[in-house]
Amino acid sequence: MNRLRLVWVFAACVCLVPAVSSAIRAEEAPSFTRTEDVVYGRKHGMALTMDVFTPKANANGAGIVWMVSGGWYSAHEAINAGSIAEYLKRGYTVFAVVHGSQPRFTIPEVVEDVNRAVRFIRFHAADYHVDPDRLGVTGGSAGGHLSLMLGTAGALGNPFAKDPVDRGSSRVQAVACFFPPTDFFNYGKPGENALGRGILQGFKAPFDFNQLDPKDKVYRPITDEAMREVIGRQICPITHVTPDDPPTLIIHGDADELVPIQQAEIVIEKLKEKGVEAKLVVKPGAGHGWGDIGKDNAILADWFDQHLKPKTP
Repeated sequence: MNRLRLVWVFAACVCLVPAVSSAIRAEEAPSFTRTEDVVYGRKHGMALTMDVFTPKANANGAGIVWMVSGGWYSAHEAINAGSIAEYLKRGYTVFAVVHGSQPRFTIPEVVEDVNRAVRFIRFHAADYHVDPDRLGVTGGSAGGHLSLMLGTAGALGNPFAKDPVDRGSSRVQAVACFFPPTDFFNYGKPGENALGRGILQGFKAPFDFNQLDPKDKVYRPITDEAMREVIGRQICPITHVTPDDPPTLIIHGDADELVPIQQAEIVIEKLKEKGVEAKLVVKPGAGHGWGDIGKDNAILADWFDQHLKPKTP
């Protein structure tokens, strides 16, 4: 597959992962309710939204936070109910999170958005009839990266925050995702910098870090390489791995040319070194996505079934 084709797959299609599964048939009555455009936060005068899918029967009290993201591009139009059918069938309430999208927003800003989303869900858990301590996260590619950022770098909130939502934790209890970038400084091989370079040169905008100049109130690009490295390492899930991280499952094709399987291998290895339950499922011969990927949602759902069970008294 040529580079141009890879870029298209990453930015246009992967936002539909964790499944390019069959859509729910129009003639079938849906087994869930869908609440669209729930505002979970605001920034720069704009609303950040999610869609909430609630099973009509047999709800299990746990929530799945779905990162709607491919190439760190996110849009409401990318939410496909067929993609989460397996979770809904098993009784999970699914929160389809749309974040501030590239090219307008960079990865550090996106990470802030998804942390806010988890805090919002936890704050309103009773309203959605989910246990705030039984939240899993999923996504594919960039959505997988964001899933791992929540798994490894989710944090307690600010107890002094004016907004009570921001006082809560953004930690999750389980991660299960597809082919995520995990280390932009060892991308495919040791020492390979992929901050919008090399394999990811078609994705410069998400890595176009900037800061507000306090003198004239203008955002300016950060070009200092040392500063870019500091920021870059903060958005690498592997940087944040600690023993208290949640159980983590990754499914990855061993022929992926855009996000090398090495990215999954190194983070799984580090998680295991820290004593975290972690598993890599390899899809032989598969690239960055595959035709029947929807079937593999059952593997992710099994992982959530195992790790999001109700706590025993």
